[in-house]
Amino acid sequence: MRLLFITSNRLGDAVLSTSVLRHFVETYPDIRVTIACGPVAAPIFEAVPGLDRIIEMPKQKRGGHWWKLWKSVVGTWWDIIIDLRGSAIAYTLPGRKRIVLNGNDDSIHRVEQLGRLIGVMPPPLPKIWTRPQDDARAEEILKLHGRKLLVIGPAANWGGKIWPARSFSEAIVKLTDFDGLLPEAHVLLVGAPAERRIAESVIASVNENHRTVIFGDENLLTIQACLQRADLYVGNDSGLMHMAAAAAVPTLGLFGPSRPENYGPYGRKTAFVRTDMSYDEIWSGGANWRSSDSLMDGLPVDRVIKAAENLLAKTDMQK
Repeated sequence: MRLLFITSNRLGDAVLSTSVLRHFVETYPDIRVTIACGPVAAPIFEAVPGLDRIIEMPKQKRGGHWWKLWKSVVGTWWDIIIDLRGSAIAYTLPGRKRIVLNGNDDSIHRVEQLGRLIGVMPPPLPKIWTRPQDDARAEEILKLHGRKLLVIGPAANWGGKIWPARSFSEAIVKLTDFDGLLPEAHVLLVGAPAERRIAESVIASVNENHRTVIFGDENLLTIQACLQRADLYVGNDSGLMHMAAAAAVPTLGLFGPSRPENYGPYGRKTAFVRTDMSYDEIWSGGANWRSSDSLMDGLPVDRVIKAAENLLAKTDMQK
């Protein structure tokens, strides 16, 4: 069986889409998978079982990326074509079954929408597969030696979604203090290459002997292997937050000008906490996408600590 899986350019959306991929990979053990996605998201698919190839689709003028994709796959008969970008390409390729996502349903979470699309409810949980070399590299980087691991995602792709650095620094101190939730835990600070500048003051607030810093200098599957070792992830609404949730570790997402109902971390060990102001109140108050100013000031540190405490308590009950 051959599957053509067309998914997002964005990392977060691509991670959520692995719920669909997981269903087909686990249902059809002999499946051969071709994945088309943006270059940023491509590395998370490198260990997918049954993978034949990944086709990166950097955006080109006049839709040239779609033409390039069509030329590279039109010579294959596809048993299933899944297009989560709502293009017309699925209807122009030779195949038996076509599943196309046409628009977003803001009344439900994206993972639930994807589950309905393929007729599987409750939906499969997102999953990112890793390789032995990714696990070995994670062990080499972290050197935990029995210590707990707190992972912090202090950045995001837009300034409005970023909790202030001073708040992250204060939360790290409270979480790792001798009477905190993760006493003397090692801290992994992680983000994309362009985000390190935003995170510098948070990084500097953690003793260098108690921290590991990864901002674009490791493969995404190595980062995923690190996330799988986390005792707690705390971070802004971002692709990394979704990666942590897909790692099935306790994941707390911080929200303000985005909707957790649609994009909250999805899994059995996940929770979110948001600002005093709702999404609608933030946007009706004059927020705009062009500003890089944080819209997360209305999220107190103590609320985040309490949410983390509740999440870990819930996780302990699941054991």
